[in-house]
Amino acid sequence: MARLVMKFGGTSVADLDRIRNVASRVKREVEAGHEVAVVVSAMAGVTNQLVAWCQALSPLHDAREYDAVVATGEEVTSGLTAIALQTLGVDARSWQGWQIPVMTDGAHGKARVERIEGAELIQRMQAGQVPVVCGFQGLGPDNRVTTLGRGGSDLSAVALAAALEADRCDIFTDVDGVYTTDPRIVPKARKLDRIAYEEMLEMASLGAKVLQTRSVELAMKERVRVQVLSSFEDKPGTLVVDEDEIVEKELVSGIAYSRDEAKVTLRHVPDRPGVAAAVFGSLAEAHVNVDMIVQNVSAEGTTDMTFTVGKADLARAMDTLGGKREAIGYAEVTADAGVAKISVVGIGMRSHAGVANTMFQALAGRGINIEVITTSEIKISVLIREDATELAVRALHAAYGLDAS
Repeated sequence: MARLVMKFGGTSVADLDRIRNVASRVKREVEAGHEVAVVVSAMAGVTNQLVAWCQALSPLHDAREYDAVVATGEEVTSGLTAIALQTLGVDARSWQGWQIPVMTDGAHGKARVERIEGAELIQRMQAGQVPVVCGFQGLGPDNRVTTLGRGGSDLSAVALAAALEADRCDIFTDVDGVYTTDPRIVPKARKLDRIAYEEMLEMASLGAKVLQTRSVELAMKERVRVQVLSSFEDKPGTLVVDEDEIVEKELVSGIAYSRDEAKVTLRHVPDRPGVAAAVFGSLAEAHVNVDMIVQNVSAEGTTDMTFTVGKADLARAMDTLGGKREAIGYAEVTADAGVAKISVVGIGMRSHAGVANTMFQALAGRGINIEVITTSEIKISVLIREDATELAVRALHAAYGLDAS
């Protein structure tokens, strides 16, 4: 017997037939003798509609009321799922975030989970009841409903699994696992049986849409075993686990890409202590996340500084830097939104040489120019022209021997 958390995304609960399918899956686990808690997202498209209504009434709406509106999607799904389970003879009860409670900070729209009181849910599960919990929502310090940001139901599920000391957290979605890259670009992409937390975190942060980045961070911190699998097919998925559970560590586990990048270059920046702090400190105050950073060698007392931001943050970044021109002392700032970031990820890089050279040769062989390079212990990322994204992904997937036979 195991204790499981089963999370179902929006496509998995898109209509009543799919909710019935979810209930059947949950019943199967209950009949196998497992203790089960369920986390559900809003039905597909519902959250987008709720967000659109808020924006239509006021582009600068109150974030607390925004949360009150968008949290309702999950409330509908949890109630319907509980009814579907009861119809199948399964003792089930829906739970909203505030009823458990899922305690968060007060950052409405992107709240962080601080703690979950799981004692009552454990008692009910031990008595044979299935809690159906609203994902995406919690309770802030002012007793207002909060939401956890887009994809937040993944985070809800992992946090609940940690609080319930679950044996596994199963994330049911419209894909059947984690692949070596996007199968829409590379039809020969392989599904991975297992992937380490660190690799999944890198791939999620680099553009892979399978799991929300914050959910992977929490799973790694709390050592929650996560399984990604399909809602629509009965076959094994991909386990996201500690590195120690992976016997054969591949050199490269996957190729990730992101088209949501923009390159910013400051030219002729004074080369003196404190300039970098002035540049990136002002961007941090404006809540602009900076990723890849490269600074040229100083020449005649000045240097060029290049970095990337998300395309959605580009206008804010340029406005912020424009207002700091005199304080920083740069001569010119340019922006380029026609770039993409391609990354090679693998824990096997720690013990193998030549990984970067393989990447550079594969891209050069396709005539793809590299504009920026950054590395970490298990990742190499390059910035290239956006129109070469698919060619680069296919070339690298083949170069590292990731194509399925």
